[in-house]
Amino acid sequence: MTTATTRPRDAGNTRQAILDSAITAFTRHGYDGVGVREIAANAGVTAMLVNRYFGSKEGLFAEVVDVSFAQPTVVPRRSDHLAAETARALIGRTAPDADHLGPFALMLKSAANPRAAEIIRAGIEKHVGARFADALQGAHAQERAELGLALIAGVWLTRRIIGTRGLRDADPQTLMVYVTRMLETITEPSA
Repeated sequence: MTTATTRPRDAGNTRQAILDSAITAFTRHGYDGVGVREIAANAGVTAMLVNRYFGSKEGLFAEVVDVSFAQPTVVPRRSDHLAAETARALIGRTAPDADHLGPFALMLKSAANPRAAEIIRAGIEKHVGARFADALQGAHAQERAELGLALIAGVWLTRRIIGTRGLRDADPQTLMVYVTRMLETITEPSA
Protein backbone atom coordinates (compact mmCIF):
# COMPACT_ATOMS: atom_id res chain seq x y z
CA MET A 1 0.00 0.00 0.00
CA THR A 2 1.35 3.42 -0.91
CA THR A 3 0.66 6.79 0.61
CA ALA A 4 1.09 10.28 -0.81
CA THR A 5 4.61 10.48 0.65
CA THR A 6 5.80 6.98 -0.25
CA ARG A 7 7.03 6.13 -3.71
CA PRO A 8 5.86 2.76 -5.09
CA ARG A 9 8.72 0.26 -5.35
CA ASP A 10 10.09 0.40 -8.86
CA ALA A 11 13.88 0.38 -9.18
CA GLY A 12 13.97 1.99 -12.63
CA ASN A 13 11.62 4.83 -11.72
CA THR A 14 13.33 5.38 -8.37
CA ARG A 15 16.76 5.55 -9.98
CA GLN A 16 15.45 7.98 -12.62
CA ALA A 17 13.80 10.18 -9.96
CA ILE A 18 17.11 10.40 -8.11
CA LEU A 19 18.97 11.19 -11.33
CA ASP A 20 16.44 13.88 -12.33
CA SER A 21 16.66 15.45 -8.87
CA ALA A 22 20.46 15.39 -9.03
CA ILE A 23 20.60 16.93 -12.51
CA THR A 24 18.48 19.85 -11.35
CA ALA A 25 20.32 20.26 -8.03
CA PHE A 26 23.86 20.06 -9.42
CA THR A 27 22.99 22.35 -12.34
CA ARG A 28 21.46 24.98 -10.05
CA HIS A 29 23.89 24.78 -7.12
CA GLY A 30 27.04 23.04 -8.35
CA TYR A 31 28.79 20.02 -6.90
CA ASP A 32 29.73 21.70 -3.63
CA GLY A 33 26.41 23.50 -3.22
CA VAL A 34 24.14 20.49 -2.71
CA GLY A 35 24.18 17.37 -0.61
CA VAL A 36 22.90 13.84 -1.07
CA ARG A 37 20.17 14.36 1.53
CA GLU A 38 18.71 17.30 -0.40
CA ILE A 39 18.82 15.37 -3.68
CA ALA A 40 17.19 12.39 -1.97
CA ALA A 41 14.45 14.49 -0.38
CA ASN A 42 13.57 16.08 -3.73
CA ALA A 43 13.40 12.61 -5.28
CA GLY A 44 11.20 11.30 -2.46
CA VAL A 45 13.77 8.77 -1.22
CA THR A 46 16.38 8.44 1.52
CA ALA A 47 20.06 9.33 1.22
CA MET A 48 20.83 5.65 1.82
CA LEU A 49 18.91 4.76 -1.32
CA VAL A 50 20.85 7.34 -3.34
CA ASN A 51 24.10 5.76 -2.20
CA ARG A 52 22.74 2.29 -2.94
CA TYR A 53 22.01 3.22 -6.57
CA PHE A 54 25.02 5.46 -7.25
CA GLY A 55 27.61 4.56 -4.61
CA SER A 56 28.36 8.10 -3.48
CA LYS A 57 27.77 11.75 -4.26
CA GLU A 58 30.75 11.59 -6.61
CA GLY A 59 29.30 8.55 -8.40
CA LEU A 60 25.97 10.33 -8.74
CA PHE A 61 27.67 13.44 -10.08
CA ALA A 62 29.61 11.36 -12.62
CA GLU A 63 26.37 9.88 -13.91
CA VAL A 64 24.74 13.33 -14.04
CA VAL A 65 27.66 14.62 -16.12
CA ASP A 66 27.55 11.58 -18.39
CA VAL A 67 23.81 11.89 -19.01
CA SER A 68 23.90 15.68 -19.38
CA PHE A 69 26.82 15.79 -21.80
CA ALA A 70 25.67 12.83 -23.92
CA GLN A 71 22.84 14.81 -25.53
CA PRO A 72 23.90 17.27 -28.23
CA THR A 73 22.90 20.74 -27.06
CA VAL A 74 25.15 22.85 -29.27
CA VAL A 75 27.49 20.62 -31.31
CA PRO A 76 25.42 18.34 -33.57
CA ARG A 77 26.20 14.64 -33.98
CA ARG A 78 26.97 14.95 -37.70
CA SER A 79 26.48 17.85 -40.05
CA ASP A 80 27.47 19.06 -43.48
CA HIS A 81 27.25 22.59 -42.08
CA LEU A 82 28.93 22.11 -38.71
CA ALA A 83 29.93 25.75 -38.12
CA ALA A 84 26.52 27.19 -39.03
CA GLU A 85 24.51 24.59 -37.11
CA THR A 86 26.72 24.94 -34.05
CA ALA A 87 26.46 28.74 -34.19
CA ARG A 88 22.67 28.58 -34.59
CA ALA A 89 22.33 26.26 -31.59
CA LEU A 90 24.70 28.38 -29.49
CA ILE A 91 22.86 31.62 -30.22
CA GLY A 92 19.53 29.93 -29.46
CA ARG A 93 20.77 28.35 -26.21
CA THR A 94 22.24 31.65 -24.98
CA ALA A 95 19.25 33.83 -25.85
CA PRO A 96 17.90 35.82 -22.88
CA ASP A 97 14.72 33.73 -22.76
CA ALA A 98 16.43 30.33 -23.19
CA ASP A 99 16.31 27.67 -20.48
CA HIS A 100 19.26 28.26 -18.17
CA LEU A 101 19.63 24.67 -17.00
CA GLY A 102 21.96 22.52 -19.03
CA PRO A 103 25.46 21.13 -19.32
CA PHE A 104 27.14 24.54 -19.42
CA ALA A 105 25.57 25.66 -16.14
CA LEU A 106 26.44 22.30 -14.60
CA MET A 107 30.05 22.74 -15.71
CA LEU A 108 30.32 26.35 -14.64
CA LYS A 109 28.87 25.87 -11.18
CA SER A 110 30.86 22.74 -10.38
CA ALA A 111 34.28 23.34 -11.96
CA ALA A 112 35.80 24.98 -8.87
CA ASN A 113 35.89 21.58 -7.14
CA PRO A 114 39.00 19.75 -8.44
CA ARG A 115 37.39 16.29 -8.46
CA ALA A 116 34.23 17.63 -10.10
CA ALA A 117 36.42 19.33 -12.71
CA GLU A 118 38.08 15.97 -13.48
CA ILE A 119 34.67 14.34 -13.92
CA ILE A 120 33.50 17.20 -16.15
CA ARG A 121 36.67 17.03 -18.24
CA ALA A 122 36.12 13.29 -18.77
CA GLY A 123 32.49 13.95 -19.74
CA ILE A 124 33.49 16.63 -22.23
CA GLU A 125 36.18 14.42 -23.76
CA LYS A 126 33.81 11.43 -23.96
CA HIS A 127 30.85 13.26 -25.43
CA VAL A 128 30.90 16.78 -26.86
CA GLY A 129 34.67 16.88 -27.45
CA ALA A 130 34.65 13.52 -29.20
CA ARG A 131 31.55 14.46 -31.18
CA PHE A 132 33.18 17.71 -32.32
CA ALA A 133 36.54 16.09 -33.16
CA ASP A 134 34.84 13.25 -35.06
CA ALA A 135 32.99 15.79 -37.21
CA LEU A 136 36.19 17.54 -38.26
CA GLN A 137 38.20 16.64 -41.34
CA GLY A 138 41.94 17.17 -41.63
CA ALA A 139 44.83 17.38 -39.22
CA HIS A 140 44.74 18.36 -35.55
CA ALA A 141 41.06 17.56 -35.10
CA GLN A 142 41.35 17.25 -31.31
CA GLU A 143 43.05 20.61 -30.89
CA ARG A 144 40.65 22.30 -33.29
CA ALA A 145 37.65 20.77 -31.50
CA GLU A 146 38.86 22.03 -28.14
CA LEU A 147 39.39 25.51 -29.60
CA GLY A 148 35.81 25.34 -30.87
CA LEU A 149 34.60 24.34 -27.41
CA ALA A 150 36.56 27.23 -25.89
CA LEU A 151 34.88 29.64 -28.31
CA ILE A 152 31.46 28.17 -27.47
CA ALA A 153 32.14 28.42 -23.72
CA GLY A 154 33.37 32.00 -24.07
CA VAL A 155 30.31 33.13 -26.00
CA TRP A 156 28.04 31.28 -23.56
CA LEU A 157 29.70 32.83 -20.51
CA THR A 158 29.85 36.36 -21.90
CA ARG A 159 26.40 36.41 -23.50
CA ARG A 160 24.31 34.37 -21.09
CA ILE A 161 25.96 34.40 -17.66
CA ILE A 162 27.71 37.79 -17.58
CA GLY A 163 25.31 39.33 -20.08
CA THR A 164 27.51 41.92 -21.73
CA ARG A 165 25.34 44.27 -23.74
CA GLY A 166 27.20 43.79 -27.02
CA LEU A 167 26.41 40.09 -27.08
CA ARG A 168 23.22 40.02 -25.02
CA ASP A 169 21.50 42.69 -27.11
CA ALA A 170 22.98 41.78 -30.50
CA ASP A 171 20.71 40.87 -33.37
CA PRO A 172 20.68 37.04 -33.24
CA GLN A 173 21.09 36.67 -37.02
CA THR A 174 24.07 39.02 -37.12
CA LEU A 175 25.64 37.30 -34.14
CA MET A 176 25.11 33.93 -35.77
CA VAL A 177 26.97 35.11 -38.88
CA TYR A 178 29.97 36.24 -36.81
CA VAL A 179 30.09 33.08 -34.72
CA THR A 180 29.74 30.93 -37.85
CA ARG A 181 32.71 32.70 -39.42
CA MET A 182 34.80 32.16 -36.30
CA LEU A 183 33.86 28.50 -36.14
CA GLU A 184 34.59 28.01 -39.84
CA THR A 185 38.27 28.77 -39.19
CA ILE A 186 38.24 25.80 -36.82
CA THR A 187 35.90 23.42 -38.64
CA GLU A 188 37.28 23.76 -42.15
CA PRO A 189 40.57 21.92 -42.73
CA SER A 190 43.44 24.15 -43.72
CA ALA A 191 44.76 23.81 -47.22
